[in-house]
Amino acid sequence: MNDQELQFRRLAEQFKKHAKNIIIGLLVAIALLTSIKTVGPEQEGVVLMLGKYNRTLPPGLNFVLPYGLEKMYKIPVQRQLKQEFGFRTIEAGARTRYDKAPYSHESIMLTGDLNLADVEWVIQYRIVDSYNYLFRVRNAEDALHDMSEAAMRKIVGDRTVNEVLTVGRQEVASSVEVLLQRMCDEYENGIRIDQVVLQDVNPPDPVKPSFNAVNEAQQERETLINRAESEYNRVIPRARGEAQETVQLAEAYALNRVNRALGEAERFNALYEEYIKAPEVTKLRIYLETMERLLPKLGNKIIVDESGTNVLPLLNIDGLRQTP
Repeated sequence: MNDQELQFRRLAEQFKKHAKNIIIGLLVAIALLTSIKTVGPEQEGVVLMLGKYNRTLPPGLNFVLPYGLEKMYKIPVQRQLKQEFGFRTIEAGARTRYDKAPYSHESIMLTGDLNLADVEWVIQYRIVDSYNYLFRVRNAEDALHDMSEAAMRKIVGDRTVNEVLTVGRQEVASSVEVLLQRMCDEYENGIRIDQVVLQDVNPPDPVKPSFNAVNEAQQERETLINRAESEYNRVIPRARGEAQETVQLAEAYALNRVNRALGEAERFNALYEEYIKAPEVTKLRIYLETMERLLPKLGNKIIVDESGTNVLPLLNIDGLRQTP
């Protein structure tokens, strides 16, 4: 027997001597690896024992039965999840990249007025019941995806294409959120819908140029209407103000004329009453008052005796005319 055979026999004897310890060590290592489980801070662990639900573990370091007797699923119950429809995010960041081509079948929908719309949206949700999420519905993620698409098609199918593309977008998102949550409660899938966001809503690519032309025409119409209303609001109030001012001036003039007429009538009546009491005195007073008012308005005056019969005295009349 040569040296190599002796060395091989010695190794075999040593292995047989320590085989039991090696096997026990391997079994302990496997037991530790398969029994120690770490649950993240946003997760909880659902433990199955021989395929049947056993318990739910909190976040942290936990232990289960080794060798596959117990199996644990980590469910992210504290994290907001999302599903995308009509596109997928390839790379998120400052310049997010999307892929749309393979998913156009999800977003092309028939509206209530028999038009097509390309609707891309996002479902944001949370898992609130891990047991229902795992055991009430098979493949809860795929089921939620199908339910979301069915809910969106139903809501869009009840509205016109203009409502979906323009003023009705928020209403569509709110209606889908309510309907989808009702479906989740009915199926008891343990999911709560946080928000439905319409990412992008457009007409299909073949008709997009025509639709844009219609939108431009509508916007131009709105611009002209707004411009006309602005001109109307500028001119009409001014015209109304001028008309009101004219009416007020006419009313003031009429009131002034009426008051003056009433005053003159009262003055005449007062003079008449005084005249009745003393006619001669009243006539003289009126005469004197009239002369007092008129004489200052005249120029040079020559007063002669009305009963005089002699020749008028010689007066320097030319000089009087030249006097300023």
